[in-house]
Amino acid sequence: MTARLLSLNIGASEPNPAKKVGVTGIGKKPVDSATLRAPGPKHGGLGSGVVGDFIADVAHHGGDQQAVYAFAREELDAWQDRLGRELADGLFGENLTTSGLDVDGALLGERWAVGDEVVLEVCGPRVPCATFQSRMGERGWIKRFTEVGRTGAYLSIVTGGEVRTGDAIEVVSRPDHEITVPVAFRAFMGDLAAARRVLDAGALTGPDADELREMVERRSR
Repeated sequence: MTARLLSLNIGASEPNPAKKVGVTGIGKKPVDSATLRAPGPKHGGLGSGVVGDFIADVAHHGGDQQAVYAFAREELDAWQDRLGRELADGLFGENLTTSGLDVDGALLGERWAVGDEVVLEVCGPRVPCATFQSRMGERGWIKRFTEVGRTGAYLSIVTGGEVRTGDAIEVVSRPDHEITVPVAFRAFMGDLAAARRVLDAGALTGPDADELREMVERRSR
């Protein structure tokens, strides 16, 4: 089955009782098309990599390494079964709801071509937060989501351009390591063995790698 962009989702500002910032853009709604461009640094950049998409908590979200968030429709379907209720595309705050693509099986550094113009690179997992908990309205949501560990992926924008609902998605390159999104998630959540695997593979660079390295050193003393 050809992998496709099933739903393209953009969020507007709305009240957020879960954080001091007071507003959020997690409530994504489907659109037919959007322009993707690199937003720049997390601090002082444009926020989301999707033009028109609102990000409020710029201390923890947005920037080049979290420019676009993708989540597989197949994972939403699995959560529907677990929760016993329907989950709409975009409910988890994802910009790209995919079909036929194992988002959580992606390797850090893997690249996807979306449509005719855009190329994205997998950067890492989504870490659940209080805003996500509030949106879902499920008791113990962060713990449940963490235990499943299939978080979807944040991506950077290698080549910007227009994307449209229904666009084909093709994996065009994969790095020479075995660090998947769930392995990186376990590392970020404090799994020492996973963190060592990620660092040894050189799958992360920049502040995320520095933070992980500090965690390993601190806990290894």
